[in-house]
Amino acid sequence: MSYSKLGRNSSARKALIKSLLAAFFTHGRIETTEAKAKTLRRVADKVITLAKRGDLHARRQAIQAVDDVEVVHKIFEEIPEKFSERNGGYTRILKLDRRRGDAAPMVLIELVD
Repeated sequence: MSYSKLGRNSSARKALIKSLLAAFFTHGRIETTEAKAKTLRRVADKVITLAKRGDLHARRQAIQAVDDVEVVHKIFEEIPEKFSERNGGYTRILKLDRRRGDAAPMVLIELVD
């Protein structure tokens, strides 16, 4: 399985993904670089699938992925009814202009409604 290292070691990469997940599920959309968004999309879709399952083991797995109990509670309360008919593809990535400082490709990642 291949994945993007995002220029970080494994512990920094895991911390980055956890903080991106918490911000993403708190706000519903975030602006970030394209590489981070593609990595975030994979993990966010898995967490939403866990929320749709809704059992205790799924909740514990989601807490392990997100690391914020209040955010996980919000996910398990709101997400399952929103995506009950959808079998995947819960996120959308929209390309934006490049970042001014280093010309990194920026995107907006959001939940599909």
